[in-house]
Amino acid sequence: MIEVEGNCKNPDQETIKYRLNHTMLRVKDPVKSVDFYTRVMGMKLLRKIDFPAAKFSLYFLGSFDENEVKDIPQTDDERRSWVLAQKSILELTHNYGTESDDNFSYHHGNSEPRGFGHIAFRVPDVQKACERFEKMGVVFQKKPSEGKMSNIAFIKDPDGYWIEIV
Repeated sequence: MIEVEGNCKNPDQETIKYRLNHTMLRVKDPVKSVDFYTRVMGMKLLRKIDFPAAKFSLYFLGSFDENEVKDIPQTDDERRSWVLAQKSILELTHNYGTESDDNFSYHHGNSEPRGFGHIAFRVPDVQKACERFEKMGVVFQKKPSEGKMSNIAFIKDPDGYWIEIV
């Protein structure tokens, strides 16, 4: 049996400073995905890195209060360190050419074979957020009025990844 309380009260001292830094999702079209995560979900694009020889780009996004955004460093070296020190970073990886292939898509993990499930965003008011998402044409997997859990929703990003709204 796994005990939550015992695990939290007696952490391994060698890992006491370990923190989850970011999650990476592969995206078909970075223009659509960056727009979704910035305009719809309110994230800020913090850093973009291109690797033309390897044919991919990375987009690092974060969620911040207004006063936190003022402190973003301007130089690339300082920004790299700053981005890696943040909490709740989403890294979007775009492999060149996928955006122009109509038959290409990534597996979102929620159909067979199941794997990856979802990411989650905390919002001040789930109902209000869902009303806004609906007006914006966001695709819902589950609205608060559906099912037994009325305090959560699930929406989909442009690649079909599920986003839990809590």
